Amino acid sequence: MIKLSETQITILTTGAQRTDYIAMPLPKGLAGAAAKMAVTKMIERGWLQEVDANLRRGEPLWRETGDGHGTTLVVTDAGLLAIGIEPVVAKTKVAIHENTVEVPVTKVSTPRAGTKQAMLITLLRTPDGATLDEIVAATGWLAHTARGAMSGALGKKLGLVVISAKEDERGRVYRINPTDQTRPSGLVHD
Repeated sequence: MIKLSETQITILTTGAQRTDYIAMPLPKGLAGAAAKMAVTKMIERGWLQEVDANLRRGEPLWRETGDGHGTTLVVTDAGLLAIGIEPVVAKTKVAIHENTVEVPVTKVSTPRAGTKQAMLITLLRTPDGATLDEIVAATGWLAHTARGAMSGALGKKLGLVVISAKEDERGRVYRINPTDQTRPSGLVHD
């Protein structure tokens, strides 16, 4: 088991809570030589990576590199493992920051138990799937909210492929496709 300092744990857990894994800003009170020393050790151990900051998105700077450019710090998969978090198979963080072509990959995520999103995933993973009316009744959402959750939260954020097919008895039925979880779009109609 890796022994981490409180500062290292704080930096890594703060970055892990962000969807882009940016570890900036550093904890309050950590600045100057102490910040440089802590970050340098974490980069050497592979827990943090220095990447170009996207200033248009307002990403915080770790250091300036000149000409209005700078770098920020990103928590790596090794950093996530160091604090006991299984890394999500995701796009390379460098590719995200360089705005290169996105390659769809399988994401593994477990939503918090008891949430409406978890309930929706459970409904859609059943062999029978669920109709929009069944989803609305189970979650209490409006129809447009349920469709948005399937397309946005499940499809775009979690990488799950939600398929729909029209059935004679039930109408349009939605399911999470158990065989192909790698499509970049969230909702596929047959």
